[in-house]
Amino acid sequence: MNGTEGPFFYVPMSNATGIVKSPYEYPQYYLVAPWAYAMLGAYMFFLIIIGFPINFLTLYVTIEHKKLRTPLNYILLNLAVADLLMVFGGFTTTVYTSMHGYFVFGRLGCNLEAFFATFGGINSLWCLVVLSIERWIVVCKPMSNFRFGENHAIMGVAFTWVMALACTVPPLVGWSRYIPEGMQCSCGIDYYTRAEGFNNESFVIYMFTVHFLIPLFIITFCYGRLVCTVKEAAAAQQESETTQRAEREVTRMVIIMFIGYLVAWLPYASVAWYIFTHQGSEFGPVFMTLPAFFAKSSSCFNPIIYVCMNKQFRHCMITTLCCGKNPFEEEEGASTTASKTEASSVSSSSVSPA
Repeated sequence: MNGTEGPFFYVPMSNATGIVKSPYEYPQYYLVAPWAYAMLGAYMFFLIIIGFPINFLTLYVTIEHKKLRTPLNYILLNLAVADLLMVFGGFTTTVYTSMHGYFVFGRLGCNLEAFFATFGGINSLWCLVVLSIERWIVVCKPMSNFRFGENHAIMGVAFTWVMALACTVPPLVGWSRYIPEGMQCSCGIDYYTRAEGFNNESFVIYMFTVHFLIPLFIITFCYGRLVCTVKEAAAAQQESETTQRAEREVTRMVIIMFIGYLVAWLPYASVAWYIFTHQGSEFGPVFMTLPAFFAKSSSCFNPIIYVCMNKQFRHCMITTLCCGKNPFEEEEGASTTASKTEASSVSSSSVSPA
């Protein structure tokens, strides 16, 4: 084995020289130089100062403006909550541990940090699944006279939490486990070992199948059907130009959110699967650290995409920040009015037969 396995940890370095020590008790500067830990801490601090304000603002603006309280926005609001859980539960912890060069909070802290970081990521993915199904129902109209309403949105939010908990609770109760990974100052699922009594293999297969491949299949199917339907509707001019434009804009926004999620999480998932299928092979601490920490940047993607692509939300946000007045009102007025219902009436409108 090219790593050192200990009680609830796996350090990616052979202990032939005897220098490997517990990442819960000693700095891990023998893995990488201290400046690398400082850079890691600075990066996580950057994500906090970007991720917290923009996700909190998303919550506040949506609650403050009644016209934003629509079924579709409930799901987007849930995304912001998931991202804030990542920021508070995971990022703040990692900034502190990076400053010390090891996971100073012990096993309990490791479990909590990994739980919140994993919960946020899985919850976000299932949110994107619900959004893709909502877009498919609204645009493709597979069910006659179906209205995606508030109750459906609430059930969708509850579903994302149930699925996220179904992925993150098992390692806390003995089906797999959370351990320090990469540079040993943040924690995640144990892809690295076949530790006796934890059934890591079955959990990793379950996680990749149920919480990665199945969601990707559902999203791909929904958007595949959706793209075909939008093209057909545009060619046949079945709906008004305003409705078509609104549906296209909302759909484009949700698809870009999905692409952003893939960009952030696919490298991490790929590396994790490689490590799982090549246990015992040689790899350095940075090999897992880079994709793991890049994945955390997803907490900033969704609200930025939402602000950039949703005129109504952008208008409300600027109004909130400028104490009730929008200095760009004249410039955005026409376009905001025209597409004002792009994320509300489109998702909550009655769906008649095609």
